[in-house]
Amino acid sequence: MKTAQEMRPNSVALIDGQPWLIQKAEFTKSGRNSAIVKMKLKNLLTGSSTETVYKVDDKMEPVILERIDVTYSYASDSLYVFMDEEFNQYELNAEDLESVLPYIVDGMTETCAAVFFEGKVISVDLPTIIVRQITYTEGSARGDTTGKVMKPAQLANGTEVKVADFCEIDDWIEIDTRTGEYKSRAKAPV
Repeated sequence: MKTAQEMRPNSVALIDGQPWLIQKAEFTKSGRNSAIVKMKLKNLLTGSSTETVYKVDDKMEPVILERIDVTYSYASDSLYVFMDEEFNQYELNAEDLESVLPYIVDGMTETCAAVFFEGKVISVDLPTIIVRQITYTEGSARGDTTGKVMKPAQLANGTEVKVADFCEIDDWIEIDTRTGEYKSRAKAPV
């Protein structure tokens, strides 16, 4: 058993005998009240979605799921298609990929993991660190050059990420897909 605070997006928990995919999990601690975790959940059997609040120490039973390595192939309307080494295609709706959708771009070469529950693909996990190119950002402000000053930058698919002040347009950066945070500058992928 895990606590609600330990559950992460794209993990699955057994709640009231039903498997639920955790699409979002936000930890909140207010002054007087106890800490809570706001979760957006999707039922894997019925497809229904809900948002609910749990205490940080509420117990949840995680479900172990089968994973297969896949790569992103293409998008068609609201479907995203991934392919494994044997050229089997797996289609997912945009809602199923909500937490990783900002990092999926055409031509991406990173190997992802398709997640299955009872033989049905339910989500895709991206690598922890991905490399993306900045397509737009404002110029640097003069003064603080420590790298702790952050500014907004836009990626090719329109996703906005806070980056260090010294990052420029066309720079390649590393992003942590679990948190969506900028890690460092990177070399262009080969």
